[in-house]
Amino acid sequence: MIATADRCGRFAEVSSAALQAWLPCLNSFLLIWRVRTIRRRRYDEVFMFELPKKDRQHRLWNIIGGSTGNLVEWYDWYVYSAFTLYFAPAFFPAEEQTAQLLSAAAVFAVGFLMRPIGAWVMGTYADRKGRKAGLTLSVTLMCAGSLLIAITPTYEVIGTLAPAILVLARMLQGLSVGGEYGASATYLSEMAGRRNRGFYSSFQYVTLISGQLTALAVLLVLQANMPEEAIESWGWRIPFGIGAVLAVVVYVLRRRLAETKSFHNVQAAGAPRSSGLALIRDHPKEALLVIALTAGGTVAFYAYTTYMQKFLVNTSGFDRDAATAIMAAALLVYMLLQPAAGALSDIVGRKPVMMSFGICGVLLTVPIFTALERVRNPLAAFALVLGALVIVTGYTSINAVVKAELFPAHIRALGVALPYALANTVFGGTAEYVALWMKDAGMERAFYWYVTGLIALSLIVYARMRDSRDHSQIAEA
Repeated sequence: MIATADRCGRFAEVSSAALQAWLPCLNSFLLIWRVRTIRRRRYDEVFMFELPKKDRQHRLWNIIGGSTGNLVEWYDWYVYSAFTLYFAPAFFPAEEQTAQLLSAAAVFAVGFLMRPIGAWVMGTYADRKGRKAGLTLSVTLMCAGSLLIAITPTYEVIGTLAPAILVLARMLQGLSVGGEYGASATYLSEMAGRRNRGFYSSFQYVTLISGQLTALAVLLVLQANMPEEAIESWGWRIPFGIGAVLAVVVYVLRRRLAETKSFHNVQAAGAPRSSGLALIRDHPKEALLVIALTAGGTVAFYAYTTYMQKFLVNTSGFDRDAATAIMAAALLVYMLLQPAAGALSDIVGRKPVMMSFGICGVLLTVPIFTALERVRNPLAAFALVLGALVIVTGYTSINAVVKAELFPAHIRALGVALPYALANTVFGGTAEYVALWMKDAGMERAFYWYVTGLIALSLIVYARMRDSRDHSQIAEA
């Protein structure tokens, strides 16, 4: 009971700090919204709230529906990372903790290896059969993967078959997420009105982060109500079971979504068929641009989020409960920042927002990680983690709409999904493994410079690219 009270008190303390940190962000968001209102008449495009009420409600309902499904997809994906510290011993032979985490991180990376395949197959499927069809297929695969992890016996029971089944489950989830990103980014960008495209498409990362927060919330609940030994023994299966059930609910929800106007127009016009060959042949510049602008953003995102929780335990020296509370509070504020940055991009353009991420990421990544090595106070750790997340907001809030705006509708889902998945596999999926390997080799700080270098490369791309808001390929208002 005392331990539970300590956990709750720690989380309340950090959450209070998060709320105080969020108040200036809320004021900034309200200011941005007022500026948007003043500037409305300077645009020639149709503003969503000038649409007939029925059409406006139709769009908003489908944006909410698509976002909710995205939340569950990413919850299922992030549960693996959130519970790695608990289930790693169940699937791998007795090893030192860092070695166990390395093994689990390698399986995490296997999921990323499947993402380009999922992006290719389901991106093409979403372009040919519809965004709605692609979203429905992706959640079906995610459900299967989560259920498989939830029911797989441990290494002690079935030996090497246990990690083999774990790999298979992550492969299914990798296929799912590979297709989910492109279909979801395309759906939200096409369904949103032109003036609100940055704002509404930012909800892809709102729900992505919500999925991560939900995974952490489940972890906090289990930590508060179960002994640590019980979580390590069997409690870690609960969140995977929850994910499988929620995926079934999302399947039903997505079956009821409306298709986008862009897809209907492509079908009516008889546009060329989407394919990997067509992407390489007709849009090589755009595909390479997506890879380049993603590299720095994705490695920063995974370094600041999924790896950060392990960094706080392994390097900073916080216990698991404290690390979970710090990350949950920081991610809550980070989630709320996404719409504000998305709305800002509708005013000033996408390019300045991404440039802010690149510049701040290059200048501050190494100092933030170095300071976190020595920090022992949870509030100080929260402030540093939040600082890193504020920086990466310049990328995460608008990267989906930037990519969607680069491609014509007949190949948009594939164009967004495949290059992004390739970059995510090479840089995002390996970030945690690279970090743990460098730590194990005694050169942990090299990882900080690795992240900084990739952000610098992407910054060069941001500086040279056209602003996609002003040169969007999404024709519909």
